[in-house]
Amino acid sequence: MIRFGIAGFGLHAVRRLMPGFALAKKCQVVALSRRDSQKAAEASREYKIPLVFASTEEMCRSAEVDAVLVTTPDVRHKDDVLCAVGARKHVLCEKPMAMNADECHQMVEAAHKAGVLLGVAQVFRFEESTARLRAHIAAGEIGRPILARAEFCYPGRQHARTWLYQKAIAAGGPIADVGVHCIDILRYILQDEIMSLSAIAASDDKSGDVESAGVLSLRFRRGTLATVLVSTRAYYRTALEFVGDAAVLRADHGLLVDRPLDIELLRDQDKVRTETVSNELAYALQVDAFADAIEGREPFPVPGEEGWQNQIVLDAAYRSIASGRVENVELIAGRSRD
Repeated sequence: MIRFGIAGFGLHAVRRLMPGFALAKKCQVVALSRRDSQKAAEASREYKIPLVFASTEEMCRSAEVDAVLVTTPDVRHKDDVLCAVGARKHVLCEKPMAMNADECHQMVEAAHKAGVLLGVAQVFRFEESTARLRAHIAAGEIGRPILARAEFCYPGRQHARTWLYQKAIAAGGPIADVGVHCIDILRYILQDEIMSLSAIAASDDKSGDVESAGVLSLRFRRGTLATVLVSTRAYYRTALEFVGDAAVLRADHGLLVDRPLDIELLRDQDKVRTETVSNELAYALQVDAFADAIEGREPFPVPGEEGWQNQIVLDAAYRSIASGRVENVELIAGRSRD
């Protein structure tokens, strides 16, 4: 049983991580760190977490902790990961992995040198719907993928994580916060890499110094064109669609874990198949997969290099917004350019 410590125990831990750990079979939470001592104590009592620390550094010194799940604000990711790696702890880091690709590079290199596992919590790779979409496209059910679309919108004006609107703390607005999920899931389902992109963004008087909405146009290396639409102002929506030269696959709620969703196959303007799947185990499967990787049973599906590649795409998107031009997307060393 792998013993996790959660760094920066807050809203995400309460809403998503602890329900996931409750369903996990190969790991458990034994420690948390949080600067607010009163809230830390309350969480410890509510979730029966025995060890409470005031900082990531203190938690990483504990011999009772095997792995650290970093859930602190984006600006803290690099330092918290390096702290854990320095203490020879395995680390699962929330997305976006860091503030920029250079920080991701440093994190990956440090983990390699320390001989510990570094993973990124791109949880939607662990959804049943994602596995089905990927398998159907790989099997050629839609023919050659011509177009793809990923949307992730939510009404964020009253969001409890107010730091999301501060550029000094967050890697960006919804492009970084949820757009990274769209980028990652398109790369994963298509099994292809992004070659170039263009991006536009909008902001308003409530979005601080980050964007409130954005649109990315992506060109994949094998020719698929894709769009990513994100917003913290629009109605909640997490749609995925893949249009091939033979058929269409779509899931109107493709990045949803709260309730079952439908995957639809359309051919000749007719709906020829509907699959109903549940993603309720996604968070449990993610931490159990990390536990398996620590114990050498299976490689973790989202190593640090994947988060680094996603961050390269994010960096290119923000460059495009600033320049108004199409920006190339580099691949990290060792990744295929075919």
